[in-house]
Amino acid sequence: MSGYDRGRGRGRGGRGEYYKNKYGGGGRGRGGGHRGYGVDDLIKTLSYIDNKSYPAYHDIESSQGGWVCEHAPRFQLFIGRAQSDPYAKPTRCRIVVPAASAQFPRELHLNKIRSIALADYISRRFYSECRSMGADQCNQGTKGGWSGPKGGDIQIAPPTQHVMEQTAVMVHHETGDVIAQFTVNLPARGRTILGQKAIDIFEQVVPHFVAKSLVYSTYREDLLKHHVLSIEDQHWVRNQLSIKGLVAFVPNGAILPRASGADDRPMQDSRDQRVVRFESPESMRVSFDLPNLKTTIHGMGIQKGVNLVVGGGFHGKSTLLSAIQLGVYDKIPGDGREFCVCDESSVKIRAEDGSGSTSQASNIIEALEVGSKTLLIDEDTCATNFMIRDEKMVELVSPDHEPITPFVKKVQSLFQEKGVSSIIVVGGSGDFFDVADNVIMMNNYQCFDVTRRAKEIVEKWTKLTDSKINSLPFGNIASRYPKGDVFVPNDKVAVRSPTTISYGSTDVDVSGLEQIVGMSQTQSIALILQMIPKLTRYETTLDQMLIQLDQIMDEQGLQVIDIGEFHGGLARPRKFEIAGAINRLRILGSLIQK
Repeated sequence: MSGYDRGRGRGRGGRGEYYKNKYGGGGRGRGGGHRGYGVDDLIKTLSYIDNKSYPAYHDIESSQGGWVCEHAPRFQLFIGRAQSDPYAKPTRCRIVVPAASAQFPRELHLNKIRSIALADYISRRFYSECRSMGADQCNQGTKGGWSGPKGGDIQIAPPTQHVMEQTAVMVHHETGDVIAQFTVNLPARGRTILGQKAIDIFEQVVPHFVAKSLVYSTYREDLLKHHVLSIEDQHWVRNQLSIKGLVAFVPNGAILPRASGADDRPMQDSRDQRVVRFESPESMRVSFDLPNLKTTIHGMGIQKGVNLVVGGGFHGKSTLLSAIQLGVYDKIPGDGREFCVCDESSVKIRAEDGSGSTSQASNIIEALEVGSKTLLIDEDTCATNFMIRDEKMVELVSPDHEPITPFVKKVQSLFQEKGVSSIIVVGGSGDFFDVADNVIMMNNYQCFDVTRRAKEIVEKWTKLTDSKINSLPFGNIASRYPKGDVFVPNDKVAVRSPTTISYGSTDVDVSGLEQIVGMSQTQSIALILQMIPKLTRYETTLDQMLIQLDQIMDEQGLQVIDIGEFHGGLARPRKFEIAGAINRLRILGSLIQK
């Protein structure tokens, strides 16, 4: 077994009354007792506690040694702290299938990227099996089936269109062990244990999941291999961007529109209309020879510098930017946005409710503070007075009486001085033409390079008005220092939604962080906030702390942030979204500028 079989948290071990009676000892709890019990012993324990009061479920806890199934495929089942009653949060469980039983080929988990891709594919199968057999349904008040009047459902974190490190399923890239984590709502009638229903779960359903989801023999080799290699190739292309002087790449044939605002799957062709596939302007076309898939992909390369995306309303400007901003994540094959990648430090910038230009300016500085090298900006979600100020307004309200310097005067110097590129969607102001390096036009979802035409317009208007946007120096970016003790939440932390974290006596609104793609990332951010007191024992800047955190997660895995045990609902956030949450934590003195 790998290090994954060591439980965390309080480590009760369980086995309680049943094993006290059987062996006359103290059960299998922390600090002694018997080791190596099998699933058959778990079934006997459940039979023994059948019809007993709900707290007797503590006897099946096994966060340290686990229940071993010796039948093929061999696995070990760990059961965390049992829920206190049928209405409490469900009980977390972990399955560890050793490499000798899982038998996934070494080439599929050869490195960390491949192991993440393999784990992603397995988690999708696990989730699909759970839904297809109805194991995720509680069926309260019904008769028959394995789920009881209360509880009985199994839940695993739902996958998204994105592939990232997560804890629902993990594959150790060195050993090949497969780890799956999920929850079980332990069944009861009232507060009385339904032991037979629980037996059905652990004797029938869980082994079924292992046999159908966690062993290599149940997969089509070609599909699984294509998934893993596609993910690694997407990662490779993203790493090649800077070498080619690019900040983003959009492949020809990509399907950028989504099914709906609530459905992130690709829009489908209909009987009446075919979805427009992306096609690069010839002048911006670049190619990549994929090392794994052994094919060449072509598409639009967006160069470092100041890039504009222009066009009329509903012609695809924001759709293009949305695809680019999520290019920090790899996509599953068939998503339509595979190989649509961007600089991994890209940050989407927007104004937020109630504070307009102030929040947008803050968001830019905060992104730069932690190392962003590409800013993504959509005029639709910006404060106009932050982006531009025309000559008439300058004449009426002189710069001496306006503390805000419009971004149009800083964006080119931001690139020249700091090496920070921008991709900006604009539709209402040509002032940005003066400072743009490249201009892309979207027309009926088709893409055109109109840089030359935009420069001609600038030249014409400069001659007519004898005026041109003059860039101003960007200025310095100060570092701030987190004050660790301020981040202690007194155990009052809850994730209310993908966009809201209740932290101590305040709520953290992360709705402005558009590159958070699911509840699992928000759950991780909530746990990371609680780690800050330990991460700041020595004086460290915010960026240094986040770099240190990334190193810890790289070395020890994402599960290192889990302060409980067997949390299968986590996905790794980027340091930019973690910083965004810290900056939105409205606690006085949390960050100090020296």
